[in-house]
Order: sequence, then structure tokens, then C-alpha cells
Amino acid sequence: MVTEVMSQVPSKEAILKWIAENPEKSAKRDIAKAFGVKGAERIELKRVLKELEADGSVDRRRKSYRDPEKLPPVSVLTILKPDSNGDQFARAVEWQGNAQEPRILFLPRSADAPVAEGDRILAKLHQVAGEAYQYEARLIRKIGTNPVNVLGVFRKTTEGGWIVSIEKGSNKEWKVAADATQGARDGELVAAELASSRSSLGHSRARVTERLGDPGAPRAVSLIAIHQHQIPDHFSDAAIAEADAMTPAPLSGREDLRTLPFITIDPADARDRDDACYAEADPDIQNPGGHIIWVAIADVAHYVTPNSALDRDARDRGNSTYFPDRVVPMLPDRLSNDLCSLHENVDRAVITVKMVLDSGGRKLSHRFVRAMIRSVAACTYEEVQRAHNGTPDDRLAPLATPIIEPLYLAYTALTKARDLRQPLDLDLPERRIELGPDGRVISVAFKERLDAHRLIEEFMILANVAAAEELIRLRRPLLYRVHEEPSPEKIEALREVAEASGFSLAKGQVLSTNNLNRLLKEAEGSDFDELLNVTMLRSMTQAYYHPVNFGHFGLALRNYAHFTSPIRRYSDLIVHRALIAGHKWGRDGLSVQDEEGLEETAQHISDTERRSMAAERDTTDRYLAAYLSERVGTELTGRISGVAKFGLFVKLEETGADGLVPIRTLGREFFHFDPRDQTLMGSDSGLLISVGQKVTVRLTDAVPVTGGLTLELLELDGKLMPPGPSRNRNRYTARKASVMKLKLDKAKRKVQRKRR
Repeated sequence: MVTEVMSQVPSKEAILKWIAENPEKSAKRDIAKAFGVKGAERIELKRVLKELEADGSVDRRRKSYRDPEKLPPVSVLTILKPDSNGDQFARAVEWQGNAQEPRILFLPRSADAPVAEGDRILAKLHQVAGEAYQYEARLIRKIGTNPVNVLGVFRKTTEGGWIVSIEKGSNKEWKVAADATQGARDGELVAAELASSRSSLGHSRARVTERLGDPGAPRAVSLIAIHQHQIPDHFSDAAIAEADAMTPAPLSGREDLRTLPFITIDPADARDRDDACYAEADPDIQNPGGHIIWVAIADVAHYVTPNSALDRDARDRGNSTYFPDRVVPMLPDRLSNDLCSLHENVDRAVITVKMVLDSGGRKLSHRFVRAMIRSVAACTYEEVQRAHNGTPDDRLAPLATPIIEPLYLAYTALTKARDLRQPLDLDLPERRIELGPDGRVISVAFKERLDAHRLIEEFMILANVAAAEELIRLRRPLLYRVHEEPSPEKIEALREVAEASGFSLAKGQVLSTNNLNRLLKEAEGSDFDELLNVTMLRSMTQAYYHPVNFGHFGLALRNYAHFTSPIRRYSDLIVHRALIAGHKWGRDGLSVQDEEGLEETAQHISDTERRSMAAERDTTDRYLAAYLSERVGTELTGRISGVAKFGLFVKLEETGADGLVPIRTLGREFFHFDPRDQTLMGSDSGLLISVGQKVTVRLTDAVPVTGGLTLELLELDGKLMPPGPSRNRNRYTARKASVMKLKLDKAKRKVQRKRR
């Protein structure tokens, strides 16, 4: 391994040595980092690598370089017939070297699924020396199958152990052989794969794939949430087989848009890229100052056809579910991270909408096409924002003026239309939980909100509106994204919180987002800013899917449908199929069965969305509790977010976590609860506690298993909490005296008896 930074591009010999020693870190970026190649020297490094590729010294696979005479660490193999000694060998499916093809010995574990001659497997390879073969292979999974994963507590025995299910009410157990425990300790939470064979006693067998440690540890939280909320995390064998058999969509029947410089803009940790965009000034002299926006969305419908195994599994999940440490995807990795993902410099099938805007951001027209694109750059929000601000990195510098700036100009026009439309303008910072290598929370921070985020958000909203309007024009059934007005009761509760905070929300007016935005604007920058944003969010109804259009109150839109995320939302896939059927683009459009079951589908995916949100929320609470469990006893600041008969809810400033101050801990006086004004009043001191007050609290307990935080109120609006007089002091003394008098009187009347 290279340990010192070099000041120049390494030699070809040094590069080849590095690739040989580091087959899993052989991307150009890894090589540049290892040798300290920066700036303009990267161009020279790229030239050297191309020369090595041209003379056959290295083989480029996607973004990585490898020795063509060596196999990659993970390869697809075909199982061969056992030899005369009973040893099972395999051959590589993709061997492209000029030397003799290497021999690969397949070493099955006792808990592995059985394999036979002709089976194709995905295997991890280990190079060996001094043997009659060159590689040893261990099974990852059979191609076209998907191992059943289980979660449980490991119980160690002398012959291996058992895995006991953690599911409530379940008594399932799986036997683990001694060589399949991965060194798991007794009482550890483990993830395991079930073997297809059974032990001699009839119990299903399993092999441990991952040790997760203490069942109450942070790393186990998301897995427990998956099981608790019954989120499907296992694809059927048929779905995996369908995904593995897929090949890239052809250009035939599609409009070729590969010359347009689309880019993708996503978070730095994005696993799939389902949207790309491009903008330019409208050359039409009849539209001065106008813009043309192209939004390209992955053509998932081409791969996931109605009533296929992939379709059934995707519908069952309804959407992808995101946790701080893992993702439960709606589609298998072969599609979500490969064929459907709009990777840089790769041809990808899409459904694209071209939208023409006037100078004020109003959409004049739109046109949908089934197309093929090639993204020129995969960007992060931060990279694009820096490029717009005038400090692009070397990679995006050539794209800043011709590609990125037109995007921001179109976005500026869209903001004008947005200001006229007045959608609900909530400002709710998003928490980012960062985990360390051991799965523990190392920091909790609020994500920075950039114009790059808002740009993509506005582009996607515009594309969703265009999709809904197009299907209405075509008279095709679809699933609308519906958001109804909040109830009068919820608005009244919001009004009371606003008045308690020193603001007003007029009665008797027709409810509109404009009125609500005015309230938020008045509170902006005040101590009650976050409180009113959170309270207003809670007063809103929850959005859902429905085949009947009821409009979208929050976005102030009459027609709205989800179209831009078919990799992670089943609703978007339905809209794509409706567009395909409406335009007669192919046979993979909305089927008769789809149309007949739209209402049922809408209810189902609305439920799965709520299921995922609940699991994500529970997981976040537990991670925060785990993070704060090491800070029990410390003082924290926050604001009262709710008042109840049993105590106060406090939102902590640093982490955004919610904790409870039990009413029994509030001094020694009785507190009267007023449900109308949401207040608590001390009976002796007259102390008034209400929503929005700033507090200092002490963290007294944090339970990661439940996500619960218990707090003690120390200061209220900068003043120490008064202890208050004891409400029982005088009453207790008098009662005690009367009791003693009764005892004395009884003793005087008592007959003294003596033993004779």
C-alpha cells in the first residue's frame, strides 16, 4: 500500500502493482487518492490509464481497472460436475484473459443452499498459491434466487447454537452449525440466512451473516423497526430471477436525446438516481425571457411490467423505506442501483417531459416522450451550489456556465410563479443522523437547505403537475396525490397556539395557504418561529393517493400526481404506465387489471407510506435516545411543544428530539390543566406554563429500546423553577397529631393484664 504522497503521476509499473495489491479499490479516484494525484495531474493519470487499457495491461470494468489475467473479488460462476475426488469446481462466466483460464474450487459451508452442476452463483473469490487451483470460492447467493433472511437472538451451544426469533408471539427457532456462527456470542442479535435443507431433527438450519451485538444497541434499531412494522425486506425468488435476467432497454421506439447534456443532482449518499434535468433559454422570439426545462425520469415501467413477480413485490412494499443505516428498497438492486438508475455516461431509458415557461415561470406547454438519454454528470447538491456560487470543483468547472447556470435561471422564473401561487411555506429543518463504523450515532445535525435543493424540488413539482394534466387531457385513469384542507378543529387549535405566542390568525376568513403563510412570516425570526411551523404541520391533514382528484391544498395546486420517483414509489410507476397506455408507446402500459384495482391500490400504497413513516420515525427516536443515553444528567435547552394533563413535551434545540417532563416532577404544588388554552397553572404560586416557552431541562433518562426521553424542568423563560410550598405540609401535621391522640386515648382505656 502506498503510504507517502507523491508529487507527480506514478509510473505504469507502480499503478499495476497498486491494482494487483488492491483489487477492490481500483477505481480512478482510488488510484489518484493513493498516489496523491490532484488537480491538473488527474488528466495525465487518465492518459496513463488509457494507455494501460489500450495495451491490454488492465481491463476497465465500469469505473474500475483490474488486471485482465485476474478475476474480480466477486464474480458470477457456473458450477461444474464434481471430479473423481468429489471436489466441486466452478468456472468464471466472464473470463476474458489471454492466459489459461484459472481453476476455481468451490467450498460450500454446511448451512449453504445446495448447488448442482450447471447452477450459476454469485461468489466471493480468494486467490491462493501453491495449489492445483488458483481461487477458492464462497457462496454469496444463487443467481435467480434470494436467501430468506431472519433476525433473532443467538443462543450458543456446544454444537453451534440456535437463533430465536424476536417477533412478538413467535416461537420459531433455527439451528446453526458450528462453522456457521460467525463467532456470534450468546445473547447477541444476529442476522441470518436460512438454508433450504433441514437438520436431522427437522429444524430449519441457518447461517449467521451479520453479528449485530446487543439487541438494545443502536445498530439493531432499524432491523427491529422493520420487523415490528412488518415491512417486507425479502424479495421473492421469482422477482430476483426476473431482475437478474434483465438487459438494458434498447433505443428502438424511443426518441434519442443523448446529445442533450442532462445531469443528475442528488444527496451525496444517494443509492439510486431516478431523475435528470436540463434547461435552456427558449429560442422562440414569441416567448422573450422564456425557458425550456427537460425532466427525464427512469423508465421503470419497461422493466417492471403489470402482474410480474417484480410488480407484485413492488406493490407489496409500496415504496422504499429509508433508515439512517440502511434502505429497504422497493425494487431489487439490479434495477434500483443499476439498470434503472441514471448513472453518469451510461445510456438509460427514460420518460421525459419538455416544459416551456414564460419569463414569469408560468408553464405554457409540455410534451412527453419515451426516450434514451446519457447523463453527463452525477452531481451532489453541494457541488452544484458551489458551482453556481462561483467556486466549482475541477469536475464541474466546464459545466458551470453552459449547464448549471441555465438551471438556476429557470429556477428563478419558477420562484416568481411560486410566489404568486403561495403554497404552504413551512420551514422545517431536516435532521441528519450520522453513524460511525460500529453503527452508533456520532453526531446529530440539521441539514443545510440550499437553493440547489429548492431547484430540484420546483422542477419535480412542475413535472408532476404536467403528468397529471397530460393524463387528464388523454382521459386516462391515474392516481392523484391528494391533500385536503385541515379540519376546523385543527385550525382552531393552531389559532390558540398562535394567540398564546403573541400572534393572530383571523376567524371567519376562507382558509387559504396565503393566510397561513402570513402567520409564518410574522413569526419568522422570533422565538416562536419553529413552534408555529411544527404546530401548523401537525394541523394539516395527511396527503394520500386516490383515483378521484380532490386537489392539493398544501401546494396550492388543482392537479397533482407523483411521476418523478418510480424507483422508490409505486404510485409513480402507475402514472408512468398510464402515460404509456395513453400515448400507445408499448404493451407495458396500464393494464385493465390495474385500472379496475386503482382505488384498492391507492388505499394500499397510502397505508404502506404511513407504515414506512412510522418505522422511520420510531427508528429516529430510538437512535436519538441511544445518542443521548450517554448524556444523562446533562442540562439541555429547548422549547415547550405541547402541554398535557400528565406533563410537558419539550423539543430539544440541539438534536430536535422530543422529551417528556412528567407533571409529578413540577415542584410540590398542584398544577391545573386547561385543555382549551393548553396551559398548566400552579395552584399556590400561580405559575403559568404554556406552549412555546423556552426551557432548560435536565436529561434524567433515555431508553433506546423505546426511544423515550424523560426530562426535569430546571428553568422556565430564563427563571429558575420555584420549588413551591408543600401542599400537604399543614394537613399532614394535623392528621398526624389527631392520630397520636386517638392512640393515647385507646391506651388509657386498655385493660392491663398481668400473668399470675
